[in-house]
Amino acid sequence: MSSNAKFIYDPDELNYRFSDEHPFNQTRLEVTIDLLKQVGALTEDAILKPRIASESEIKAVHLPEYVNAVKALSAPNPTDEAVRAAAKWGLQDEDTPFFTGMHEKTSLLVGGSLKAAEVVMSGQAEHALHLGGGLHHALPNKGAGFCVYNDASITIEWIRRNYNARVLYIDTDVHHGDGVQWTFYTDPDVCTFSIHETGKYLFPGTGAVEERGEGLGFGTTINLPVEPYTEDESWMESFNHVLGEVVRSFRPDVILSQHGCDAHAFDPQAHAHCSMNIYLQMPKLIHKLAHQYCGARWIALGGGGYDIWRVVPRAWSLLWLTMIDHPLIQTLEQQPLTSLPPSWVKQWQKASQLPLPATWLDPIEEWEAIPRRAEITAKNRRTQEIALLYVSDPKASQNPE
Repeated sequence: MSSNAKFIYDPDELNYRFSDEHPFNQTRLEVTIDLLKQVGALTEDAILKPRIASESEIKAVHLPEYVNAVKALSAPNPTDEAVRAAAKWGLQDEDTPFFTGMHEKTSLLVGGSLKAAEVVMSGQAEHALHLGGGLHHALPNKGAGFCVYNDASITIEWIRRNYNARVLYIDTDVHHGDGVQWTFYTDPDVCTFSIHETGKYLFPGTGAVEERGEGLGFGTTINLPVEPYTEDESWMESFNHVLGEVVRSFRPDVILSQHGCDAHAFDPQAHAHCSMNIYLQMPKLIHKLAHQYCGARWIALGGGGYDIWRVVPRAWSLLWLTMIDHPLIQTLEQQPLTSLPPSWVKQWQKASQLPLPATWLDPIEEWEAIPRRAEITAKNRRTQEIALLYVSDPKASQNPE
């Protein structure tokens, strides 16, 4: 088991909350950390505290006017003028409503992702994980999709400014990584790869396979919009095939990945029908590619995930177990239904309204098959082909139409 990885966390990150009823519930961090500790996979010497991102770091991506609006709405009693302007900045709808301390609490999450980048880019560790990050929907001038500041974009910009490194951003959230894509849409040294449910039916409605970047950045935006009810085999076929070609073509210096785990069949916010197996397999490929192409430099962030009891703790634990080469990963390849710690199940069952799983992976043999499996798989394969049209030689055509 390797110890050359750092886990960025502070309990104060649990305070990024919109309301007690909001689906974005940071309790999932606490539950995940407890699971990792119960299997002996997370020691205190591996944990580093996040820092606070500076305003200048945040404004490297977000407009100063937007940051000022966030600060104004963070007051315990914001002015009437600030509240009237909230909708303009995307901070008044039910998805991303403003809350007291919003600027300070989000700056901590951004600082956690920057801390992860610092330890990897400086060579202090090969890998770093910040599960409190992954707020990939925020745009330079707008909050959206539960995201106030886009820590992924800010971290990529920080890496570009401080190390001039080529960054491959990999987004596995079921929702398209729109904020990161649009921020770097014209940058040839940042490649954004996103696998997600098609935006025809799901927020944010973007991420079409035809979105490829513009100008010098043409060919460095890669989208894999899969069909609703996509299952493990088709999801992983798309992910493995296209990502492998993207890495070979782009040749990144570092990988920054976002690990939303809401493509699981249990997640209430989307329509994908995957099992825990994809959250075992995707980090394994990213880990391999980081060592093969990037001198092992890999920064990983959290993201979406709204079944906080049955899905998120297992998925995010598998990510960390992969980063540290924990022997449990090899065990799960041979024995998928290896039991979770009974003490962990018993402890958190008290909080969950649904029965918690007893095993690390899901008993998918017992799941009912999707009737349109063949049709969905064929559609996803066609999307793969389109996604790869300009990957090998993105300069082959600046006007593919």
